[in-house]
Amino acid sequence: MRNASRPEPWKRGPVLTALALLLGLFMLLHANIPNRIGNLGSLVETLLPWFGLFIPVLLAGALWRRSASAVAALLLPVTVWLNLFGGLLSDKSHPGSDLIVVSHNVGADNPDPVGTARDLAASGADVLALEELAQQARSTYEKELAKTYPYHTVQGTVGLWSKRPLSDTRPVDIKQDVGPLGDAKPADVKMAYNRALRTTVATDQGPLAVYVAHLGSVRVNPRAGFWTDSRDRNAQALGEAIAAERNERVVLLGDLNGTTDDRAFDGITSQLRSAQDAAGDGFGFSWPARFPVARIDQILVRGVQPESSWVLSATGSDHLPVAAGISW
Repeated sequence: MRNASRPEPWKRGPVLTALALLLGLFMLLHANIPNRIGNLGSLVETLLPWFGLFIPVLLAGALWRRSASAVAALLLPVTVWLNLFGGLLSDKSHPGSDLIVVSHNVGADNPDPVGTARDLAASGADVLALEELAQQARSTYEKELAKTYPYHTVQGTVGLWSKRPLSDTRPVDIKQDVGPLGDAKPADVKMAYNRALRTTVATDQGPLAVYVAHLGSVRVNPRAGFWTDSRDRNAQALGEAIAAERNERVVLLGDLNGTTDDRAFDGITSQLRSAQDAAGDGFGFSWPARFPVARIDQILVRGVQPESSWVLSATGSDHLPVAAGISW
């Protein structure tokens, strides 16, 4: 009589079944989550891969409850997650490349700029982009990198070091200062805090336009939610600058303070593709260095072929350096 009174497997665990379906729909329809309240949509998209962790939790619950309906319902979030991120689980890299590029937010509070510079010089990079260059550390990086990289430019807090000649170098206005107070700032003050540049790297295959950018920071707090105002404004301005670029071959290196899944970068990702997505192995998380949970340091390209993409070992920064090999 006790066995007869138990619910059938398809009727057990209705709450688990509902949660599994909701999780699948949540990931499937993430682009429809509005940003009107605390930029919730962008926050979800930043952490989107991690929602897959709920799947084994729900599976364990379904097996404990012996719920066939919950197990079946889990097919939806599993399918959606694999469709979104399954391609990142395999190694898509190819041996060899014409040029190795590296990008690193070296951190204004980096306690060991000398060690960081030496590690980066030993990385094998042909082109090296640095972001968050503190004024007091600039000379250290210039000194330590001079032997490996005969050509370099620093525009405010971002810089590029290269084994190949540079030309047509200029800062890029990403609308860091807006409004009456921003307009009133002298040009030299604005330049000191400039966070983006554009230059041309001479290669054996022709000129390569390289952008280096460090977009505005984001914050999560109870009142404002996911605050991204300056970053989103920077991203839009950077997208417009890239759209105006006449060179067919473009590489963007930098700390974008967001993942490429975030809708805020649609103006950039519609023009450039991620080297990590195309030729990486895994998610390539780069921040924070001690326990990376998101890839906010990006290498995006147009007109060149990504051959490989990887994350370098930690330095004194709170970011990990990211690298890619590209070919023509």
